[in-house]
Amino acid sequence: MVAGALAAARMGPPMDAAERPPIRTFRRRGRMSAAKHDALDQLLPRYGVAIDAPFEPAAVFGRTAPLVLEIGFGMGDATAAYALAHPDHDVLGAEVHRPGIAALLARLDAEAITNVRVARADALELLPWLAPGSLAGVHVFFPDPWPKHRHHERRIVRPDVVARLAELLAPGGVLHVATDIADYAAWMRRVLVGEPRLGPGADDRADRAVTKYERLGLDAGRTIVDLRAPRLA
Repeated sequence: MVAGALAAARMGPPMDAAERPPIRTFRRRGRMSAAKHDALDQLLPRYGVAIDAPFEPAAVFGRTAPLVLEIGFGMGDATAAYALAHPDHDVLGAEVHRPGIAALLARLDAEAITNVRVARADALELLPWLAPGSLAGVHVFFPDPWPKHRHHERRIVRPDVVARLAELLAPGGVLHVATDIADYAAWMRRVLVGEPRLGPGADDRADRAVTKYERLGLDAGRTIVDLRAPRLA
């Protein structure tokens, strides 16, 4: 128990630590082309959602369906592919990277994908507005690894965040994380094992699409690790 507590302490503070400012789990980067600026201006009003009150999926999507949250969707490759492959599911994607948001918006429009909504926001700011048990799945694909030890508390997959995600998942819902960084993969395994409301994180890619970032990792010879942890009853 002592060793487990020490490990959890090294992985980061609880989410309600009011004595310190919010910990940023992402880096701001990327420039925008004129076409991407146009996509943001024209399409975000159609596909975007501002979540600053309790989120009501049926009101947003116009139906009642299993809801999947994707945290940090990058360029939106996996988001769009999942939505197309699962038309009976709704997908809420959270991202702060403007070029990636614009790319996903353009694809949603071009391919007439109707079951995706985009939140241009830090996912950690959205989690308090989601109802416990409201999610059928959570996807966290290739988050920033923050490799330096002093930055590990910035990792999105950490005990306090995973505890909140476990609370938001319905029984049988799945937390699916993926990385190509060996150290982060080992960290993720420890965090998932440490959350009692989740089953063991089994190695399982399932039907996840290959992302642009993932291709770079594969070209560099890195091993891709997918872990899927179900919410226990």
